[in-house]
Amino acid sequence: MMPTSNKSVIVIGAGLGGLSAAISLRAAGYAVTIYEKNAQVGGKLNHLEKDGFSFDLGPSIFTLPQIFEALFKRANRKMDDYVKLVPVTPHWRNFFEDNTILDLYQEPDLMRNELNKLQGSADHHWQQLEKFLAYARQQYQATEDGYFDKGIDTMWELIRHYHIRLLTGKIDYNRTMSEAISQHFDDPYLRSIFEYFIKYVGSSALASPGYMNLMPIIQFDYGLWYVDGGMYALAQGLEKLVKELGITLHLNHEVAQLHTHDNAITQVAFADGSSAQADWVVSNMEVIPAYRDLLKEDPSFTQTLEKKFEPACSGLVIHIGTDREYPQLAHHNFFYSQNQSKHFHTVFDKHRLPDDPTIYLVAPTRTDPSKAPPGHDNLKILPHIPPLQDDHTFTESDYLELEERVLIKLERMGLTDLRKHIVTRDVLTPFDIERMYRSNKGSVYGVVTDWNKNKGFKAPKKSSKYNNLYFVGGSVNPGGGMPMVVLSGQKAADRIIAEDQ
Repeated sequence: MMPTSNKSVIVIGAGLGGLSAAISLRAAGYAVTIYEKNAQVGGKLNHLEKDGFSFDLGPSIFTLPQIFEALFKRANRKMDDYVKLVPVTPHWRNFFEDNTILDLYQEPDLMRNELNKLQGSADHHWQQLEKFLAYARQQYQATEDGYFDKGIDTMWELIRHYHIRLLTGKIDYNRTMSEAISQHFDDPYLRSIFEYFIKYVGSSALASPGYMNLMPIIQFDYGLWYVDGGMYALAQGLEKLVKELGITLHLNHEVAQLHTHDNAITQVAFADGSSAQADWVVSNMEVIPAYRDLLKEDPSFTQTLEKKFEPACSGLVIHIGTDREYPQLAHHNFFYSQNQSKHFHTVFDKHRLPDDPTIYLVAPTRTDPSKAPPGHDNLKILPHIPPLQDDHTFTESDYLELEERVLIKLERMGLTDLRKHIVTRDVLTPFDIERMYRSNKGSVYGVVTDWNKNKGFKAPKKSSKYNNLYFVGGSVNPGGGMPMVVLSGQKAADRIIAEDQ
């Protein structure tokens, strides 16, 4: 039987962070109501049916299933009754301009065999990879122990929890992610591949702290998965659980303003003129847009936040259906820039559109043939690009020119006559991402991971100004990506529950 509480919660937004917080709080007995501006749950975990193709508009990779399982367990449910997972192998296929193709496998024998494709001794490369993964595993275990498990939110909490390990160097914060990789690998292909694990949080390997090298362990130790029926089936499974728990869900119900008094949210006002009240408010809307647009905070306050919690990159999200298949593709593919350091500098330091981006390409029919008609391919193409700029640097025509460069590059690297075989197309620019999800400047991953700007921290989950306001999602700790966003909802709920005790 569900425990009961005399406290109520309003959750703004039915993205994964909002759904996670709502489920966690309802499982603890709170009366929970979710208000979502769009017609469906899921936030950026979205989908599109078009011309016989089924496109996942948002996340494409499922990792760390234990975090999702823990959410269902809070509600005394089994995830397998709501969401089915299918393993993906190889994890990635990596394409380089000189026609080198290297797959990433979780299975040691298959991975070791791939290393025979590289110059030099495969044994040498394998020894370097094993040593790197041992180092990465140490970073993951340390991070999981505190930052993830305890929901650490501030530098003071970090120091209090980790002080000995910080002093002994077991947590790698003195080097950048890229510097640590260069010291572990002498092969340029392996360096590029492991640098690009930073894609999970939309940041630069040149600026992210070394401990972010924990990310390969997410795959190598815990696997890489696809959600049976399409990634959006995860949102549908969570929506089913929300309804079973008696959580009230209002779709097409946009929050327009939060009214305050004495450092507390007193009223949630909606675009249709109605309003509601609750003891607690949890915002799945990102921190800076919520302060700026819903709370109408003074620009001096939001500008301080913007300097520290700069948005992570955006993306040009291209979905195309083709009237032929490209059998050389795996489920997940990366087509690398000839100069990845230049790519990182262009996007994250100069804030310009890259001439030669590293491209992520998903071909889901390798695992799920139902996503395209027979004999066709369903391709999601994603180059990382800067978020929207205050000086309105980019126009729609700039994004169209980048799309053309990306398609030409893919043709050059083996996808012959790709443009001639497109039979349906949908493109999301940063303008679309900002409009659809109210994300800060069209960011896809929340807040950038940058040692100099924020020491790798995102914004705290609890508001610094309002006692009954919490935030969840990619703009708060522990950051972007589906597992971290779901974890943020659980940890925000835990803090609310602890305050009530």
